[in-house]
Amino acid sequence: MSLIPRMFGDRRSSVFDPFSIDVFDSFRELGFPGSNSGETSAFANTRVDWKETPEAHVFKADLPGLKKEEVKVEIEDDRVLQISGDRNVEKEDKNDTWHRVERSSGKFMRRFRLPENAKMDQVKAAMENGVLTVTVPKEEVKKPDVKSIEITG
Repeated sequence: MSLIPRMFGDRRSSVFDPFSIDVFDSFRELGFPGSNSGETSAFANTRVDWKETPEAHVFKADLPGLKKEEVKVEIEDDRVLQISGDRNVEKEDKNDTWHRVERSSGKFMRRFRLPENAKMDQVKAAMENGVLTVTVPKEEVKKPDVKSIEITG
């Protein structure tokens, strides 16, 4: 697996995103054994898109199979948006034979530092069909008041 497409060619990668505060684990990215625990796997597989519109910052997270009660959306004082939750492991039956386990389980958390124009007190979150949408309205950019000064003399 090459790192070059993920780091430079994939516009959705957050490796160089100054607002993302995820921990970059180069060993996990390179596929080294022992660096991918169940908790890290759930963390790494929680994909979030962030777009900016003229009115707001909009985050969309794919959280298939989770109910809204299993997800937390929090805003910290220093303008950090945190999305977290827990994907439960399916209960095993002694008579079951597992052939493949690919769906991740465990705790997950994504954190994003919001820009200064974010209205922290008006954040809204909604969940529909396994997609969490968090909308953070933006402050209006104030144009500087221009006062005309009369020139004398």
